[in-house]
Amino acid sequence: MPFVLIHGAGFGANCWDELIPHLNAEALAVDLPGRGTRAGVALDTVTLADCADAVREDVEAKDLRDVVLVGHSFAGVTVPRVLDLIPDRIRHVVLVSAVVPPDGSRVLDQIDPGVRDLVERSIAGGVYHQTREGAAAILCEDMDDATTASTLDRLIDDSAALLSEPVDLSGYRREIPRTYLHLTRDLCYVEELQQRSIALLRPDVVDLDTGHLAMISAPGRLATILNGIHG
Repeated sequence: MPFVLIHGAGFGANCWDELIPHLNAEALAVDLPGRGTRAGVALDTVTLADCADAVREDVEAKDLRDVVLVGHSFAGVTVPRVLDLIPDRIRHVVLVSAVVPPDGSRVLDQIDPGVRDLVERSIAGGVYHQTREGAAAILCEDMDDATTASTLDRLIDDSAALLSEPVDLSGYRREIPRTYLHLTRDLCYVEELQQRSIALLRPDVVDLDTGHLAMISAPGRLATILNGIHG
């Protein structure tokens, strides 16, 4: 009964490095196209369907079943596509401050206006680029200096499709149990927007008093919650 971990925008599978040693089961951290094990894929060509296919490929390659699927942040728009591709392999979905806009809308349409302006200025040629300074301000608010530096060293460019492509949430209609981890100190996906996602999904909700990158800033506490869900 493994964990499968899907990162959000601006990072790769290595954002889960601090968390994985605390988990009580096998964990597969997926690199979405354009980074890590899939670095050969041009970011400006990547679509949301490509992201879901990458998760499916890795899960099927290891023949993983009874999966606890964990999606962070922008993975909230990849997860439902995965649920449509491999529903029989997924036992539970955990969404960590995950972005879940209304079906058919864009992620950009739903994020906080102050953050949205920053994000839109960061998109060019189909690629989303975050500066270290901007990322530090909204992603590392609960980290010490060393952890912040380690986090920013992992920051990468990403596909603009994660933000600008209309989302397909049909997979969330499947009767697969789901839990939303509400991060109470999150300055990136702020309280109002997390509550909108929760209202759309009607999941079980667990609060965690961290910023946006809980897997880095509080891996032990996040793992305790995930291990409890895993059982």
